[in-house]
Amino acid sequence: MSGESGQGGGGAAGEGAPPEQLALIRESVRRAKAPRAKPRTWRGAELAPELPVARVLVDKGVLHLDRYFDYAVPAELDAEAQPGVRVRVRFGAGRGRVREGRREGGGLIDGFLIERLAASDYSGPLAALAQVVSPEPVLGEELLGLARAVADRYAGSLADVLQLAVPPRNARAEQRPSPAPLPPPPAPEPGSWARYERGSAFLESLAAGGAPRAVWNALPGPEWSQELARAVAATLASGRGALVVVPDGRAAARVDGALTALLGEGRHALLTADAGPEKRYREWLAVRRGSVRAVVGTRAAMFAPVRDLGLVALWDDGDDSHSELHAPQPHAREVLLLRAAQDRCAFLMGGWSCTVEGAQLVESGWAQGLVAAREQVRRAAPLVRTVGDQDLARDEAARAARLPTLAWQTVREGLRHGPVLVQVPRRGYVPRMACAQCRAAARCRHCAGPLEARDGGALGCGWCGREESAWHCPECGSFRLRAQVVGARRTAEELGRAFPAVPVRTSGREQVLDTVPGAPALVVSTPGAEPVAEGGYAAALLLDGWAMLGRPDLRAGEDALRRWLAAAALVRPQGDGGTVVVVAEPTLRPVQALVRWDPVGHAVRELSERAELGFPPVSRMAAVSGKGEAVAAFLTAVELPGEAQVLGPVPLPPSPAGRPARPGAPPPGEHWERALIRVPPGRGAALAAALKAAQAARMARGGQDAVRVRIDPPDIG
Repeated sequence: MSGESGQGGGGAAGEGAPPEQLALIRESVRRAKAPRAKPRTWRGAELAPELPVARVLVDKGVLHLDRYFDYAVPAELDAEAQPGVRVRVRFGAGRGRVREGRREGGGLIDGFLIERLAASDYSGPLAALAQVVSPEPVLGEELLGLARAVADRYAGSLADVLQLAVPPRNARAEQRPSPAPLPPPPAPEPGSWARYERGSAFLESLAAGGAPRAVWNALPGPEWSQELARAVAATLASGRGALVVVPDGRAAARVDGALTALLGEGRHALLTADAGPEKRYREWLAVRRGSVRAVVGTRAAMFAPVRDLGLVALWDDGDDSHSELHAPQPHAREVLLLRAAQDRCAFLMGGWSCTVEGAQLVESGWAQGLVAAREQVRRAAPLVRTVGDQDLARDEAARAARLPTLAWQTVREGLRHGPVLVQVPRRGYVPRMACAQCRAAARCRHCAGPLEARDGGALGCGWCGREESAWHCPECGSFRLRAQVVGARRTAEELGRAFPAVPVRTSGREQVLDTVPGAPALVVSTPGAEPVAEGGYAAALLLDGWAMLGRPDLRAGEDALRRWLAAAALVRPQGDGGTVVVVAEPTLRPVQALVRWDPVGHAVRELSERAELGFPPVSRMAAVSGKGEAVAAFLTAVELPGEAQVLGPVPLPPSPAGRPARPGAPPPGEHWERALIRVPPGRGAALAAALKAAQAARMARGGQDAVRVRIDPPDIG
């Protein structure tokens, strides 16, 4: 060594040094000559004495790398490198980059340590773990098994599923200890569950440690959140955990408030995106560590690592929010069904409506129907009245304005007793236009896109953006236009002029109201954004019902009924004067189901029709989309099950520029095609495995054009 003032190096300094200092210098030199481990390469480092091999899942998210990789464990990381922790490894180094028996090089990438092994089945040299990011074990065996089952179910990669299941790390939240778990609470009273024929027995079975499975058709009114809270409390009383998944933050806040009122603070965690990354990770860690045994949350909470899981519950499974937008796009209902089978726990799927999937669970005998007697339904539901095309044709007020006379009378009468809800299918001003004479949709001459009336009054295309100044109907020659679906803001303006002394509130994408006072007011809302009124709404108008029923989608009728029931359930019972007016043809099946308040019967009939036609959920279906050449090449390469039936390919509608693309839609400016592949019941796993293998092989070859594979797409047209 040399210093700034030394001419002769270390020897001159040591001649007159005392023996103690000489011994210290010699010891320092000996330590310096020993090989030092270099973090992230650990060249020359000693390996762990026991289980020196770590099996790691790298966070690559590509199908042809959906497997585990072995790494060496340095002795210095032996204590922290435990199964379930986050690690960083070097990935991508070839066999030629080996030094001192250790593979080196490659980029740093995150991963999870799956298990420790005594030896590797890989014959070549292993790279060493670069770093243990945190000693906190965040990936347990149960969560890993669930993630693998979801990846196989949806033909996706395990790494993609774990990105959805495990939230990003927050060091400050990790350093804070979680509170001590509380003892189980006492079993709750049945409360409003007694209104259902098997409601009390369902709660008793949960409290006794049973695993009942039910599809619950909830009565209209605000009691659903308290009923979910009682089901959670009964499960906690048995010493087990509970998980509740709801579609949005407003519903989560209601269940959170009901649980707090019933059980007090500290017994459940709220997992929503609104909480922020630190708070949400802290709540998730409390669940993972066993400090909290109950979870309420939105879509991502379906993977919450609840210990000793005794109940999984899902509210309003038909809501689009339950379908994950990121690969592999799992649905919360299917994930919770997997958890119920994996953990042998209770299952509860509820809502004011009933989906075809729920009806199938009951028809197959896997679950029991949890419904109320017809007398209870009549006492809880509002009066539903309809306005069809014949009524509109005879109505002078409907020809001059958009609202028929019955709707005006219902609004006027309802405002005497409280707020009135007006549900409009679309937001904005006048989104879509049609011929005023024959009602044919107005389309652009250049690209056949839908014409829209913008705020300034100009007519423009919703796809290419070009303005249209000389439109005429190609069907009848008329030059007059009418609003096909009038938006929420235009409706609010019309109602404000008709009732100038009444306040008008809007709830939609720009601003979603949670609650409104019980004073007289007009509340204009888009579907799914309806606020809860104190004491319930006095009346409700469901406008432009034909617009929701006329969508070119297999689920149009089911979805329209679900949205109508969600709005009508906020209205006071018929005995208290509650009235609902739906502007739709009364002979249609969804309208009749709304009038009778019979969503279960509607779902059963839909299920029988789909069984005859071979449509989901009776069959399993996958969608393969991309450019025409890429889709054709993929279908040629994939080894489908013998029972598979390929429908298409057919062109997909182009995505409008400047707007968020729908799930499965092509990027703006690209023309894609889509093929549907259908298999009978029991062959869904084989279909997913075949599609995953073909996609992995295509990615390994470096396919240029993207091909998207979606299992059970919700929008099959």
